[in-house]
Amino acid sequence: MAVVSSHTLNGVDGTHAGGIAVSLRNLNTGETLFDTAMDDGGRLVQDIAEDLIDPAAKYELVFGTGAYWQARDITRSGAQIMDEVVVRFAMPNAAARYHIPVILSPNSYSIWWSGE
Repeated sequence: MAVVSSHTLNGVDGTHAGGIAVSLRNLNTGETLFDTAMDDGGRLVQDIAEDLIDPAAKYELVFGTGAYWQARDITRSGAQIMDEVVVRFAMPNAAARYHIPVILSPNSYSIWWSGE
């Protein structure tokens, strides 16, 4: 079984960014493997059966950040143009852990991979 996990952090005030919609899709087949939300602590842990993982496929993890930022009372100097954070990656090992934390700001983000 593969595990896809994440932790979203608010880069403006340093808090956990909870409640953000997140989905994982296999780009080769178009199949959605999960469609859920980060918990209140900004964390996600999703188990994916090994038979659903194609080591040759590309995957897309989408964080719906637009609604999260619109709900925050922050000073805006202009339009918020980023509505999603999209991370494309491979899962070459169907039994590995793919942990992808994200630090978010209204118009920027930083990600990294911490796996296996």
